[in-house]
Amino acid sequence: AGAKDDSFSVLDLAEYTKNRPWWRKIFGPSSGSSAEKYNVATQLVIGGVTGWCTGFVFQKVGKLAATAVGGGFFLLQIANHTGYIKVDWNLVQRDMNKAKEQLKFHSSGNRMPPEVKSRVDEVIIFLKKNVILTGGFAGGFLIGMAS
Repeated sequence: AGAKDDSFSVLDLAEYTKNRPWWRKIFGPSSGSSAEKYNVATQLVIGGVTGWCTGFVFQKVGKLAATAVGGGFFLLQIANHTGYIKVDWNLVQRDMNKAKEQLKFHSSGNRMPPEVKSRVDEVIIFLKKNVILTGGFAGGFLIGMAS
């Protein structure tokens, strides 16, 4: 049994990362889970800040969308009350019944298409690998929605 004489080269990661831009470190093609790259505090800060920004924007856009939809319904009610619009309630009822039947038909299978299932599996794997980052994001999102 002969022993192999393998030679290994040493890679200095500190020098390697100095020559790479920050966005390549985070979003590079070989970017693994955040748990491998950052300590707990950094993951919480990154997740919290991105979550807060997302929650804040989501809150503002949500208010704007709710105002637009509510205003649209209000204007439609005024137009209906003043006689500008006539609603055929029989047609509305018939279309609602068709929609109910379609929902019953599609929900009876209870099976996800394979492409949706694979995407869901990818998301679950990402969440499991980056639990601290995800927790920070969720907390930041809730704080952003509240502010």
